[in-house]
Amino acid sequence: MKKSVITIAVAATVGLGTIFGAAPSKIEAESISKLKGEQNKIQEKRSDLKSGINQANDKISDIQNQQADVKSEMKRIDFAIGDTTTKINEKTAKIEETKAEVAKLQEETKVIKERIEKRNMLLKDRARSYQETGGMVNYLDVLMGSTSFSDFIDRANAVATIMQADQDILKQHEADKKELESKQSQVEKELASLETMLADLEKMNQQLSAQKAEKDKLLATLKNQEAEEHEHIMDLTEQEQLLAAQEAAIQKAIKMEQEAQARAAAEAAKNNQASGGGGASTVIPNNSSGYWTQPAVGRFSSGFGGRSGGNHYGVDIANATQVPIVAAADGVVIKSYSSTSYGECIFISHSINGQVYTTVYAHMSSRIASNGAVVKKGQQIGVMGNTGASEGQHLHFELHKGPWTQDKRYAIDPVGIVPLPGR
Repeated sequence: MKKSVITIAVAATVGLGTIFGAAPSKIEAESISKLKGEQNKIQEKRSDLKSGINQANDKISDIQNQQADVKSEMKRIDFAIGDTTTKINEKTAKIEETKAEVAKLQEETKVIKERIEKRNMLLKDRARSYQETGGMVNYLDVLMGSTSFSDFIDRANAVATIMQADQDILKQHEADKKELESKQSQVEKELASLETMLADLEKMNQQLSAQKAEKDKLLATLKNQEAEEHEHIMDLTEQEQLLAAQEAAIQKAIKMEQEAQARAAAEAAKNNQASGGGGASTVIPNNSSGYWTQPAVGRFSSGFGGRSGGNHYGVDIANATQVPIVAAADGVVIKSYSSTSYGECIFISHSINGQVYTTVYAHMSSRIASNGAVVKKGQQIGVMGNTGASEGQHLHFELHKGPWTQDKRYAIDPVGIVPLPGR
């Protein structure tokens, strides 16, 4: 999640807490007006966030519909690939059968060629005999040489038979030639057709495989887009929830400001008393007059600014015993939780004359105030400890003139503003 963006977006619009001091009614009224302005800004931002969430949900629905279309198309491609593969196997088998037929035809061709060759030799012998004897004259000599009518008939039948045989040989010779040419042409055409179909099917299969790879890539892209939109919704939802909590807190602050107008005079008189009427305490710090009070009893051990470990955005108050931690001013708890770095910590938002301040109390051993709690200046909110990224028991106290942000851009030195031990 984009936590820095969330924190800035949320905290920048929040003005929480109230004034319990000697401020005039006019200033308090201005503070209420500012808080209501901040509340309106929060409401507008919440509306924008909800609109963004709805748009993201619509986009997810669209992406899911696209995924369904892609999956449907992939099923069609898978079916087409299966069908094409089956046809390729069939054509391959048919080609093998045709090749076998070609081999068989080649053997038959050898036989036919031998028959043709023999007939060619026979016809050549006959032609040579015709040339030597004069052709038909030879047949007449045969007929005229008969010794009787019966012999003539026999010779005539023989001549006719021989002539018919010559005609049959020529016809068979022609038929064999045509058969050979026909079979060769038919098989060659069939084989060429099968090989063309096989090549087309293999090309189609390659194209389908390429289409499937593209669909796989598209589906992966759509799934990544859906995951990003879900993360975006979580981001927007978290911001909206934080704004909702801040809006509720700011409503409390407005109510507190309104109540303060009714008792401004009494509170002013009370805050002007020496110690707030409570007397000194060795454990809980005296409740100072004015808007701010000391957050804990102890030794000022580290100041604000640069040090060996980097910038120190707050001050440290150390104590050997687990002393109470109190709210430095009237306000509303905007966050009470356990942090990896801050340990047990509490964030409080204050409105002082319409100016928003945020205080941070870190490394406590335990927390008393919870999220959304309205606290008074000097009210105990926890106990000093050594939790989180801490070396030794102490309170790490931060003051921000404005909201708390991840980069702590609004952090200021509390010395001279908030009463601190030894300062």
